[in-house]
Order: sequence, then C-alpha cells, then structure tokens
Amino acid sequence: MTVTQMPRGRRVRRAPRSAATAVTLLLTAALTVPVAHADPPGVTEDSSPPVHIDTADPDLRMVQGAKLAPSKVLNIKSIVEADDGSERRQDTNDNVTFALQAEVLFGKDSADLSSDALSRIGTIASEIKKQNATHLRVFGFTDNLGSAGHGLALSKKRANAVQQELAKDLGSSVSFQIRGYGEQYPIADNGTEEGRKKNRRVEVSFPRAS
Repeated sequence: MTVTQMPRGRRVRRAPRSAATAVTLLLTAALTVPVAHADPPGVTEDSSPPVHIDTADPDLRMVQGAKLAPSKVLNIKSIVEADDGSERRQDTNDNVTFALQAEVLFGKDSADLSSDALSRIGTIASEIKKQNATHLRVFGFTDNLGSAGHGLALSKKRANAVQQELAKDLGSSVSFQIRGYGEQYPIADNGTEEGRKKNRRVEVSFPRAS
C-alpha cells in the first residue's frame, strides 16, 4: 500500500496498482461473458415443492419477524461432455438431453447422416428405451453464419433426419416433437469458431424415468 503526501497535510491512501488492475480485469471479464439463454420452448423443469410447508408452524423456531421464502425444488444439472466436445449429455431433475455436434452427424451444409452418426444415434435410442420414454423432442440448431432463413431450414432438415433414424429403432409407440431453431438458443459464443461449432448441433431430449 503506497501513501501519497497531499497539500495541507492531508494524506490519501491509494490501492496498489496491481489490485486496481485486477479489479478492472474482473469487471471487463464480467461484461464480456456471453449471456445465458433460456431452454427452447417445450423443455420445462418442475420446481414445485413435493410437500406443503406451513410457514406458521411453531416448530420452525424462526427469529421474530423473519419470513420463509417461497419453497421450490432446486434443479440439479449433471453434464458430461466428450473431450472433443462432439457429444454432451445433460441430466436434470426432469429431463435427459443429448446434444450431438453437426460435424459428427452431417457433412458441411448437409442434412444427410454420416455413417458415424448412426452408431451415435443408436446409443441415444438405447438410453431412450432404458428410460421408457415415449415423448421425444428433437431440435436442430445452427450458428449465426449465413442467412437466418437458411439456418432455420437446415436445422429443421437435420432434426428430421435424426428423428427418422430414431423412429426406425424405437417404433410407432414413440411420439416426436421436431423443431428447427436455426441460430436461436446458442450454448456458446458465436464470435469464435469453437463456439460456433458447439452451436451447430442436434438435441434429443425426453423426460427422465420416475
């Protein structure tokens, strides 16, 4: 800590330059972090409490004047991602979501499934059977390059391709919700190629087994 002599005998303490620099860097980082986006429509998590809590119950032994906040169930997320980021599984209280990068499923600007895609989709189908899921959501996404209209059309075609492959394995007892969202709902920064690669994806989600 340095001390600077000021006129009339006043002394002003200044923070070390290194600390001020650190604060500036922290503020800059906070301002440049991409904003989190909501889940696509149709993907919801139930946060309602399983039991009623009586806020007037004397056994709570609360400090006089204190009040309980509204009760809810915290949604715990577990995310497992492949080392190369090509595949990601997210488990929450209510849903299971698989995300596959477009590069492992399709050629560039294509909606034709590659040979490698079939085994990956088969793994998802096996998990769907294990969870006894009968209502599936298949959503396609792109990055923000090119026109928005082209991205919407391509993402829908890719979602359709994955759905058709799943249907072969799962049969007619499973219903599908299929959407193409284009560049909407990114999960990474579209300002870098690494981020755009993550955003080019198809997600398959379904309710967890009770």
